[in-house]
Amino acid sequence: MSTDFRRKSRRRGDELEAAIFRAVVAHLVESGYPRLTVEAVAKRAHTGKASIYRRWPTRTALVAAVVAALFSEAMKTPDTGDFRDDVLALLRGMADVLSGPAGEGMRGLLSEAPSDSQHTRDARSLVHGLGRGAMEAVVRKAAERGEVACEAVRSSRLEVGQALIHEHFLFGAAPVSDELIVGIVDDVVLPLFLSAP
Repeated sequence: MSTDFRRKSRRRGDELEAAIFRAVVAHLVESGYPRLTVEAVAKRAHTGKASIYRRWPTRTALVAAVVAALFSEAMKTPDTGDFRDDVLALLRGMADVLSGPAGEGMRGLLSEAPSDSQHTRDARSLVHGLGRGAMEAVVRKAAERGEVACEAVRSSRLEVGQALIHEHFLFGAAPVSDELIVGIVDDVVLPLFLSAP
């Protein structure tokens, strides 16, 4: 028996968007990005395809919005009171997000970059900005505590840790391990910030 979603009570705004995002996340977990279609998402979210296309003109735009939302929710700035512990917590959080549906969505977006590059660029820019912003907050707090010099807060240094995590995520065969994260922090990030500016 077919279901006519138009006869059900209509959801709008944030409620409908949340249902659509949950449907995308569930589909990424169960079937991956290649099998994700707007039709499948609409069915799972109990809405019509038109409701989705009014907000996001393509599948890529929809997934980019979901990936951005997942990263925004997960990228909290740690504040343990210790620079090393904060950086470890930040990079571990990033690795956790990448190991889930956000990572699956990001890989899918990158695979479609030539055909829908604007949405991919927007998602990558947002994810990059969130990581960089969180790292800058961590370093500035460490500078306020006297753990690093204020002059050490430089753009290139802020991006190194997350760049290495992203590199492994995109080209490594296995998930980002905790051993790798500790190595990045102890061998690369800490020496960069604790050395003379």
